[in-house]
Amino acid sequence: MAYVVTESCIKCKYTDCVDVCPVDCFREGGNMLVIDPDECIDCTLCVSECPVDAIYAEDDVPVAQREFIKINAEMAKKWPAIVERKDAPADADQWSKVSDKKNLLEK
Repeated sequence: MAYVVTESCIKCKYTDCVDVCPVDCFREGGNMLVIDPDECIDCTLCVSECPVDAIYAEDDVPVAQREFIKINAEMAKKWPAIVERKDAPADADQWSKVSDKKNLLEK
C-alpha cells in the first residue's frame, strides 16, 4: 500500500512532505505533487507534514478522491523527482481553502 496525494494539493504545492521522505518518492508537476507508488515505503512521515491534509494511505483515500490513486501512479512516471523543499506558491494559502480543484490539475 502506498500513500496518495489528493486534490487539496492542487495549486498549493507545499513541499513540507518532501523534506521528511526517506526514499524521495515525491514527483513534482506544474501545480501539485504526487507520490510514486513503486517508491513509497509506507512510512507515514509525510502525512502529518502536509498543511492541507492532502495525503492519505491508499486504503483511506476518500471515495470522492479515489481517482487520485491512478493520477499519482500515472504522473509519477512522467514528472521529475523533487528531493528538496521549495517555497510554496505565493497564493498557496488562498488555494488551500478551495475545494473542487480537479479541473485545475496540470498534467
